[in-house]
Amino acid sequence: MKPAGTGPRATKLGAAARRTDSRPGLVATARFIRRLLPGDTEVALVDGDRLPHHLGRLVSELRTERPSAARELGLGALQAWQALSEAQRRGRGTADVAILFTDLVGFSSWALAAGDTAALELLQQVGAAEERSVSDSSGIVVKRLGDGAMAVFSRAEQAVEAALDLQHRLTEIEVHGHTPELRAGVHLGRPRKIGGDYLGIDVNIASRVADAAGAGELLVSDTACETLDSSRFSLGPRRRLEAEGAPRELSVCRVQAA
Repeated sequence: MKPAGTGPRATKLGAAARRTDSRPGLVATARFIRRLLPGDTEVALVDGDRLPHHLGRLVSELRTERPSAARELGLGALQAWQALSEAQRRGRGTADVAILFTDLVGFSSWALAAGDTAALELLQQVGAAEERSVSDSSGIVVKRLGDGAMAVFSRAEQAVEAALDLQHRLTEIEVHGHTPELRAGVHLGRPRKIGGDYLGIDVNIASRVADAAGAGELLVSDTACETLDSSRFSLGPRRRLEAEGAPRELSVCRVQAA
């Protein structure tokens, strides 16, 4: 006896449902509804709370190579949920959080020449090293961002320790003759925690600080620098960070191990 939902009839019904789901008029209507909903239409799938976690997983499983009304409506639900969550948590968070962003310098050009297998091997080794460095400093990796990551800590010195430790660990990694170089940025602020993610201006600032760092460099914002022990870390001169999306008065300094 065949299980329910299998056989030629079920296959035809599934194909018909996919065709309906991809109809241009239906997809356009779903997108129009999304634009009417509150929140950011570029909504990111948020981990953590059960509703967005399960809904996000279902939406991400929908095939993206074809238009899909179901996917648009699912993203609309996530968009509205995130907007509601942010409205309930207006302003910044209530506790200081040190935010660390990391990024591999020159990874994309190297991966293009080295190939997918080598690139994946490198990312796996870097990811494992990052998990250890962050965990050893009592932090949490919030999310992977291609060849980089975002992590959070309760204190700025923990984030700095993790970044410096990770940079050292990467000197011991070599894939196809290539040793990765990491740039990193740390900022201390009060981002809003939504599900398992962190949002807000302080997250954007931390990202801009990391973007301004050079190969093998760790930049730390002034709010984080003020909390560091100069006997444990070597603090470079402060300079204004001129980056789109960052406050005009924001300054950064290079930090190294003492």
